[in-house]
Amino acid sequence: MLRGLYTAAAGMISQQRRHDTVTNNIANINTPGYKQVNAVERSFPEMLVSLMGGDHNPRGSLGKLNTGVFAEESLPQYTQGDVTETGNASDFALLADLEAIDPNTNEPIVFDANGRKVLDNGEVMYKPQAFFAVQNASGETRYTRDGRFKVDKDDNLLSSTGSLVLGANGQPIKLKDQLGNSVPISSLRVNAKGEWLDNTTGQPVVGMNAIGITRIENPNLLIREGDGNYKFTTEEDAANNAGPLGLRDAVEVRQGSVERSNVDSAQSMVDMMAAARAYEANQKIIQYYDRSLDKAVNEVGRV
Repeated sequence: MLRGLYTAAAGMISQQRRHDTVTNNIANINTPGYKQVNAVERSFPEMLVSLMGGDHNPRGSLGKLNTGVFAEESLPQYTQGDVTETGNASDFALLADLEAIDPNTNEPIVFDANGRKVLDNGEVMYKPQAFFAVQNASGETRYTRDGRFKVDKDDNLLSSTGSLVLGANGQPIKLKDQLGNSVPISSLRVNAKGEWLDNTTGQPVVGMNAIGITRIENPNLLIREGDGNYKFTTEEDAANNAGPLGLRDAVEVRQGSVERSNVDSAQSMVDMMAAARAYEANQKIIQYYDRSLDKAVNEVGRV
């Protein structure tokens, strides 16, 4: 009897975490660059149930028994969000559709809607993604899709959280020409490659570092740090998965726009209601076991 009680309790905990994940998605539905997170649930290992005889020797197999479920992890979904025009010269959006090559066939991989592909040999491949690279106060590199940038009094291009935006050469971007003169961002425009152009002449501004775009081979290795920033947990992961764009990579930098979150509001509401109902069903099971135990102790025990 207690086994069922524990199974229902595990179900309640799992649905609570699922509900929390969905509500966090809904809370960030208007956060630029936010990527929807999906809760992944797994069942506990199954047990083989056997019929026992009086001599405690197995007399036959009854089948397998599942002992509950738990929310194993939360995985971001790195699909492209809609791009909204803001008209602000310091706002930037990334539009990316990167390819990956199947090492067995040398052909482009066709990924599913979640950016995942299982190869014939069982290896799992993930769709590469493009990110802006920023440098925090500790000098560490972080990655973001939030392009709400700003310029400080020292002509540094900063992210919305105050981190330095890195250029194509890996150094912080300063809005200065080759003579060291400050250049107002209102007099500049950025082309699709992230290069700075004079808004009047249309010519490249000499000495100004282009906006850096990093290709992440396996975005599922990124850890959400908060404020729209992601990081790798080890230097090895960063070295093996973060690099410059290739010549065939289809990436566009769009100035005066931001990328909206990719949260599906309708599906999120459905998921939230489903989690609430599953939680309530497990709660009813626990109440049933509680009444059964109460009767076993207070009524059956008197006989």
